[in-house]
Amino acid sequence: MAAGNVNPFNVSDSEEEAEQRRDGVDTERSPSDGAQGHILGPFSPPAYSEPAPLLSSNRTSPNVDGIPASAAAVAGIGGGGAETRVSLDAIAAQLLRDQYILTALELHTELLEAGRELPRLRDYFSNPGNFERQSGTPPASKEQGVGPGGPLNRAGSISTLDSLDFARYSDDGNRESDERVAVLEFELRKAKETIQALRANLTRAAECEIPSQERKNYKSSPEIQEPIRPLEKRALNFLVNEYLLKNEYKLTSITFSDENDDQDFELWDDVGLNIPKPPDLLQLYRNCGNSLSLHRETVDVAVNVDPNDLPGDYFTQEPVLQTEAVQQQEVVQELEYQISILNSEKQSLAEQIKKLQSDIQALQRKVSSEPTSTVKLIQSKEDTPCGNPPLDNGQYLDIRGVTEMDSSSDANTTETSTTTTAATDCTESTTTATQPYSKLKSQSPQGKTSVQFDKPNRKLSPAFHQALLSFCRMSADSRLGSEVSRIADSEQSVMLMLGRCLPHIVPNVLLAKREELIPLILCTACLHPEPKERDQLLHILFNLIKRPDDEQRQMILTGCVAFAQHVGPTRVEAELLPQCWEQINHKYPERRLLVAEACGALAPYLPKEIRSSLVLSMLQQMLAEDKADMVREAVVKSLGIIMGYIDDPDKYSQGFELMLLSLGDPSERVVSATHQVFIPAFAAWCTELGNLQSQLIPSLLTRIEKLLKQGEYGLDEHKLHMYLSALQSLIPSLFAVLLQNAPFTSRAKLQGDVPPIEVTRFPRPASPLQDVAIIVGSREQLAVLLQLHDHQLQHEGTTGWDSLLWVVNQFLPQLIDIIGRFNVASSTCVHEFCRFFWRFCRTFGKIFTNTKVKPQFQEILRLSEENVDASAGNGILTKATVPIYATGVLTCYNQDEDRKLLVGFLEDVMTTLSLSHAPLDSLKASFVELGANPVYHELLLTVLWYGVVHTSALVRCTAARMFELILRGMSEALIDKRVAPALITLCSGPEFSVRISTIPAFGTIMETVTQKELLERVKMQLASFLEDPQYQDQHSLHMEIIKTFGRVGPNAEPRFRDEFVLPHLHKLALCNNQQTVESKRIDIATQLFEAYSALSCCFISEELMVNHFLPGLRCLRTDMEQLSPEHEVILSSMIKECEIKVENKGIGEAQGSISIAASLVGEDAKTKFLSKMGQLTTSGAMLANVFQRKK
Repeated sequence: MAAGNVNPFNVSDSEEEAEQRRDGVDTERSPSDGAQGHILGPFSPPAYSEPAPLLSSNRTSPNVDGIPASAAAVAGIGGGGAETRVSLDAIAAQLLRDQYILTALELHTELLEAGRELPRLRDYFSNPGNFERQSGTPPASKEQGVGPGGPLNRAGSISTLDSLDFARYSDDGNRESDERVAVLEFELRKAKETIQALRANLTRAAECEIPSQERKNYKSSPEIQEPIRPLEKRALNFLVNEYLLKNEYKLTSITFSDENDDQDFELWDDVGLNIPKPPDLLQLYRNCGNSLSLHRETVDVAVNVDPNDLPGDYFTQEPVLQTEAVQQQEVVQELEYQISILNSEKQSLAEQIKKLQSDIQALQRKVSSEPTSTVKLIQSKEDTPCGNPPLDNGQYLDIRGVTEMDSSSDANTTETSTTTTAATDCTESTTTATQPYSKLKSQSPQGKTSVQFDKPNRKLSPAFHQALLSFCRMSADSRLGSEVSRIADSEQSVMLMLGRCLPHIVPNVLLAKREELIPLILCTACLHPEPKERDQLLHILFNLIKRPDDEQRQMILTGCVAFAQHVGPTRVEAELLPQCWEQINHKYPERRLLVAEACGALAPYLPKEIRSSLVLSMLQQMLAEDKADMVREAVVKSLGIIMGYIDDPDKYSQGFELMLLSLGDPSERVVSATHQVFIPAFAAWCTELGNLQSQLIPSLLTRIEKLLKQGEYGLDEHKLHMYLSALQSLIPSLFAVLLQNAPFTSRAKLQGDVPPIEVTRFPRPASPLQDVAIIVGSREQLAVLLQLHDHQLQHEGTTGWDSLLWVVNQFLPQLIDIIGRFNVASSTCVHEFCRFFWRFCRTFGKIFTNTKVKPQFQEILRLSEENVDASAGNGILTKATVPIYATGVLTCYNQDEDRKLLVGFLEDVMTTLSLSHAPLDSLKASFVELGANPVYHELLLTVLWYGVVHTSALVRCTAARMFELILRGMSEALIDKRVAPALITLCSGPEFSVRISTIPAFGTIMETVTQKELLERVKMQLASFLEDPQYQDQHSLHMEIIKTFGRVGPNAEPRFRDEFVLPHLHKLALCNNQQTVESKRIDIATQLFEAYSALSCCFISEELMVNHFLPGLRCLRTDMEQLSPEHEVILSSMIKECEIKVENKGIGEAQGSISIAASLVGEDAKTKFLSKMGQLTTSGAMLANVFQRKK
């Protein structure tokens, strides 16, 4: 078999060619063979079959009566008068077998030009191994059957047909190419041929690696699988890698290549020579079922074959084969007998059909007066006396039966007859079902008109009609052909058909377009009668898309809701929920997200017991265990929807725990969803239960108080924010409870003109669920209730208004007590409570704020010196109550009386705290909170100007220090017109303490302002502090200036830092060496150390480094050696690093800055530094500044 062994995988024929051969064989076997009485025996090959020796066939072809089967077939066909045709592939195989290579090449060329390439010739001529000249016996000569002549001899430079470069030999090519290129090409080709020859030797060696004794063991024990050969392993590796690349498994392919680094996966020849590349892995898999051979021994025979060429055991097998042939002949005779019986039955049925058709024609003549002749069904479904109908009720129009009904009717009849005739009794319907083209399964309801077709006026035999129509190439044998041939004519049959076809359609639709199948899947799942089919379809729906995006998930959810609306809660629970449960732990977050969203979307359509048990448990599990933020976000939203439908009071505690779990989630989007959806829905349920004021809000307040008790050594600000934000989200629901339970609620009717609600009446809600209008019902209803609410508070009082009295008498006092107990230095807590009170007062309205909230704060904040414990610093004016009242309550409304009240309150607090020598933390917190909003800058400057012109030096000092807190974010125009004159005014006073208090504010101006004129004025003022003789002995002034320089130096204008800060620090360090008072000297040295540490991160030019920075450090080191040896290590490292940079002259080019951390590269310096740092006795704040100010 010359061509068969070209490909060791025995799949040289293409799929198309094999399909053509099968189609050809099936075409020539017409359905009328049985009717004609001519039966092809099982050993008679078809006329289109190929010679047995040339193909890998599974068909057994023994000799019959000493004549080869193929010859007998040819003789039989010739005797029958049929024209014999031999396929091109058979011709090509015979040419290759007989070594007519040039003739085969010519045939191959002509077929290529005609566009009909043969895979056999293509594989043969593309394999250079068929033309190699090798020493000794060619390894493939016996297997390939190339004859005694061996392979075709050729010179090493001859190219194969498909390796020819036609462009090189074309007239248009450049024939004057460089000779050196031609020589190199020739040498490269010879080198490749040498490599191929070496690979051929390696291939043969690899094939022979398994010892012969081991092979015998494998043959004697079939259950032991023979181990894989190296050649087979390399071939399979190549095919697997090719499959991975084609299917986009690139990372897996890379890993696979790395694990097989001894193989080149880009070149098939690396596998071995003389081995043509087989089809890809997918093609091998598809063809593996077609190549399974029967469990019997087969033998290849041919016409005019020399007996010496046959296998040695051929003649010993002949008696066995003859016995099998006799047995098969008996089977054939039995089948022929059955065919004759069926033919007789067919003739009798044909006579009955003729009789029925004549009756139909007689009836047609009777009703010929009607415009269109119609025929009704002879027997309806109800009159059928036979057994139960099939599941599909037989309601299909079978197009396979149409042609035969025409052909089996009377050939002499020329009138028009219908093709929708049904059987008249069970026997007739059973017998007609045995014929493939004789059954019409349509059983249309009575009264339905049938389709009519015109019959030709011809006299052809029914057998000829069948044989003629067999060339229509209709296929009803496959699954798809069976579905195509049956047309459903009722809703139920349509559903059955879709249920069968959709599982086969979905995998073949592009992923990007699979959502188009959702309506079909849902409609079929909704109406299909079989539960198993419905479950399969819903499983397909949830697995339709591997990773569905937002739009695709919306389509699936929309379909699920439509399904639920049609089928009811019972089927939703039994069919949809199991699909969600199966995918709760899916590896793709998009699929888990679909489950989370589906639980919320299906909540209205589930039984209430399932909502509060199974679905709630599913969502709780996903919230606690899922790692994807977007999944937990969807879970929280679905939980909110569940809370809107749950009606089991026992689930309140579980809902509260779910709220706390959601609020404590590390993802901001989950927390946001909790505030937007879950808390409003949970609050609405608590309102219905009556638990909002009695349980939910008190529980949160209790947890806040518990935090304050545990926070003596450090408050958990995250938990405080969590609880307080939950309270803030409950404010709209609390106000809605007040309106719905007020004495006037029964009088709230939509009558007459209702004044519209002001746009700014309520703060902007975080979500529609926090809109009071939506909670109450409508904006018109809310307007009526607000009008009655304001009238009730102004004129009628709060008697009998229990919900409001609870807010006034319990909720507010408890909150005010809480804010008076935590440390005002916690800016985060102050800010959170300010936001809460601002939203609370804006939601409850101005009248409620002025009559119920402000009086309670004013009662506590009695502005007198008795209310300030200066010694302990724990008076109410020193607590967070002051900034929260100022920022959270007094700023809710911005009218003139409100602004005047705020200004007066801040002036009184500043005066009281200053005169009492109390800590200013509460006042500073108020200025920081208010200064963050530019709207209040003018108001704060008004308050500070009151302090500037105050008669007490203590109040003026406080005012000077407050300027520093509000300068950041203030416009330069305002600083120029209002701040700078006020600071200059303070500096002109007689008290040194007031002047010193202005230094931080001047430093902040230098840090934040870019206006040159203003900077020069500030620079002059600071220079007067440093150069005026009256300040030479002012130790506290020098301390404040050095501290300010260290704070603003890194961020100030470079020119100001280079020309003013560094030179003056050098002077101060030099003067400190002459200081005789040791306490003052160590104070100045410590401040200088921190200032130099902060400035070391800045870019310093070489000149400044040499003239000011290094000398100042050396002076400071002199002080530290005597006063604080602990700091001397760091200073020495800094000085050494600076000296190295100066020597290398690469300060600006190399790094652009000098860092303390960079000076500690060496391990010795690092160890020494760490040991000394542990011995420092200075404050932690000062040490922290060394590193925190490096930017």
